Amino acid sequence: MKILYHHRTASRDGQSVHIDEMIDALRQLGHEVVVVAPDSHADQTFGGSVGWIDRIRSLLPKTVYELLELAYSLIAYRKLAQAIKTTQPDVIYERYNLFLLAGLWAKRRFGLPLLLEVNAPLAEERATYGGLAQPALAQWTQRLVWRGADRVLPVTQVLAGYIERAGVPADRITVIHNGINAAHFNAKSDRQDAKHRLGLDDRLVLGFTGFVRDWHGLNRIVTWIAEKRLVHPSLHLLIVGDGPERPVLEAQARELGIIDQVSFTGVVARADIPLMVSAFDVALQPAVVHYASPLKLFEYLALGCAIVAPRQPNLEEILKDGENALLFGASQPNALEAALGRLVTDPELRTHLERGARRTIDNGGFTWINNARRVVGLFEQLRGDKNRNGEISSR
Repeated sequence: MKILYHHRTASRDGQSVHIDEMIDALRQLGHEVVVVAPDSHADQTFGGSVGWIDRIRSLLPKTVYELLELAYSLIAYRKLAQAIKTTQPDVIYERYNLFLLAGLWAKRRFGLPLLLEVNAPLAEERATYGGLAQPALAQWTQRLVWRGADRVLPVTQVLAGYIERAGVPADRITVIHNGINAAHFNAKSDRQDAKHRLGLDDRLVLGFTGFVRDWHGLNRIVTWIAEKRLVHPSLHLLIVGDGPERPVLEAQARELGIIDQVSFTGVVARADIPLMVSAFDVALQPAVVHYASPLKLFEYLALGCAIVAPRQPNLEEILKDGENALLFGASQPNALEAALGRLVTDPELRTHLERGARRTIDNGGFTWINNARRVVGLFEQLRGDKNRNGEISSR
């Protein structure tokens, strides 16, 4: 099968991990993948962003920027149309982005099946976190694209609820959680060896990976370590990554007198993440938006970490309290701190959760190659429908 993979992601971050892994997995299965994307995406190093886009976003009024996003659909459509005419793909796979109509237009113009991967309800997310000048336009384009796709692939059941409420029939929605590259994460190191390489031999490591923002709640971890420094002087917070919250957390640790118990690696190559995470005694997911499927969570599971995470429906699609993670009530005061207290004082509990975590990936099939197989199965079903009916049924 020849698959046209379309996305609008310019930065090289967690989004690009999902993109790259899915493309690689589809190719491993023997399919040809033609990628249509911003030219800047391929030029970025991991962790990089496109500076000129960031500057435009900061300088322009939100209304103007949003209209430019919508106008980009015309540019993307021309690129898609050219790729379709040149390569004659069987199907289109698109990563949903706000104000992006190009994939839908290409589906309608060329009669190709369209699978739409959805990682967030971006109209709601942008309104909540970044601000939207035109929320009605954002909602309209979001509903239009979701309803127009032949199959919509949200990353959680919670997110599937958003899509169904937007008017997409349940039989056109298939949840495909995020996953891991099993070969990449088989490179797990012995914990003591990993700690030694990081200069953390005698530390009990609380670890976090990713781009750090204020809503991740790591300030609570810093405060808790400071409160426990006399009882548990070996505690150390290792943050594998970087982000806008880094200087805030470092200043907090310095003010509390525990700067030597908090460290950031900065942005690291994807190949180095298994070594870093292998050093974690406790893997942290202090907070997460209620519809997300965090990539870090699957990496923690693959590397057999004792995970602490909030008890909320999207995470409980993967995590079971006391089996592969220790869950805490997100709205309960001091619940996170109490869970941390249990984990750092109970090595047997940590070992039990580590074993459960390792089993989760295999039992659930949470790998990119399995996700790619499911995507191909959906495409084959749609192509079969087209052959039988002469057109894709959009019921």
